[in-house]
Amino acid sequence: METKSVWNKYSAAELKKVDLFAEEYIDFLNNGKTERECVDTIVNMIEEKGYKELREYTASGKKLKAGDKVYAVNMNKSIVMFQIGKKAFSDGLNILGAHIDSPRLDVKQNPLYEDNEVAYLDTHYYGGVKKYQWVTIPLSLHGVIVKKDGTTVEINIGDDEDDPVFFISDLLIHLSAEQMEKKASKVIEGEALDIIVGNRPLVVKGTSASKNVGKDAKDEKDKVKKNILAILKEKYDVEEEDFLSAELEVVPAGKAREAGFDRSMILAYGQDDRVCAFPTVKAMLDLKTTDRTACALLVDKEEIGSVGATGMRSKFFENILAEVMELSKEYSDLNLRRCLSASCMLSSDVSAAFDPSYASSFEKKNSAYLGHGIVFNKFTGSRGKSGSNDANAEYIAHIRDIYEKDGISFQTCELGKVDLGGGGTIAYILALYGMNVIDAGVAVLNMHAPYEATSKADVYESYKGYVSFLKNAKM
Repeated sequence: METKSVWNKYSAAELKKVDLFAEEYIDFLNNGKTERECVDTIVNMIEEKGYKELREYTASGKKLKAGDKVYAVNMNKSIVMFQIGKKAFSDGLNILGAHIDSPRLDVKQNPLYEDNEVAYLDTHYYGGVKKYQWVTIPLSLHGVIVKKDGTTVEINIGDDEDDPVFFISDLLIHLSAEQMEKKASKVIEGEALDIIVGNRPLVVKGTSASKNVGKDAKDEKDKVKKNILAILKEKYDVEEEDFLSAELEVVPAGKAREAGFDRSMILAYGQDDRVCAFPTVKAMLDLKTTDRTACALLVDKEEIGSVGATGMRSKFFENILAEVMELSKEYSDLNLRRCLSASCMLSSDVSAAFDPSYASSFEKKNSAYLGHGIVFNKFTGSRGKSGSNDANAEYIAHIRDIYEKDGISFQTCELGKVDLGGGGTIAYILALYGMNVIDAGVAVLNMHAPYEATSKADVYESYKGYVSFLKNAKM
């Protein structure tokens, strides 16, 4: 069975919708380069459309009713949204679940040092990366520094045109004979991914920065580092020890861009998995009144196993659902369990797009193609389906029926050849409740690279598919 390019089915009017949707998506990517920034952006989007924070209801005791829209945020890194449906919660939810973390470099807790008059921030890479892809490119710094008194200082340096950028150096080709003999996994070691942040030594006399440093600034030792600390003190009022309670992420600098002469693609950092998160949010916002309660769940830590308080393995979703059911006068432990097991979910996550330049890594009949619509992965995992969710045939048939009726273009795939590929999503975690779950998202080129590529048509088709699912799924 062969799928066809969805570009051929669009009318002139719908092509305009594709481009307009892509514009909104590009803006979302530019405003949300970290999970914290994504949550802030999403909260602004949904509150404009009538969503209210759940704690407003819990504080007042006001009952939730059909049509109400509520959300809850977890530690500023994950968020869940509900649009209350007409049916009882025990009939189940229709859930879209995506993750908003992406591979990156994290700044260590004791990061700032100087070596031969060059100042560095020490980093630890996050998620699966090809380390050599991160050298010599412009980098930006995003995150928060939380001081002992609880004051939070937001950091966003490198993405405005007037900002400085940072970078990781690489050995010049003229001296790299030994380096070129190494395996790609060893060309750049993890401990070598330290970003260069300065080279100018502190000059005490005649500088405003000198007011904020101690008398030891006159010492010859580490004067470049001291200059960086003086700048941080002057601009952000933070000390070196404040790095201990900081969460700073190093990501590629620069905006998301249209790609190709035909502007058919989007090239940007962080599209795994924000390319699914954005259509998920938009689908919820454009949803009309539904029979089953609709839910969007956007979580952190998927790239490192969905662990921790903000990952999918935490009890955040279950706890908030219990709160929502209580406010709807439907909570009991049994009803909560019935709700979860009766629910339907699309684990909205990306898949690998077939790359003609590396065709030997793919099995063509079971690959996803750019511009061929939303992608379904019946199972994920690696090699012998290890660690996977494997969706039931009955559930896939139900979604096929929904999509055929609504004219949604879709394709199915595996992630590369059987003994080569593999990967995980949050699907198996939700499946533990006994609900029907399948992975459904967008095909991506350059997955986990500093810049990833997607098709505008696939992003738009995924949005349409998510709306159709939220309205019609009912197993």
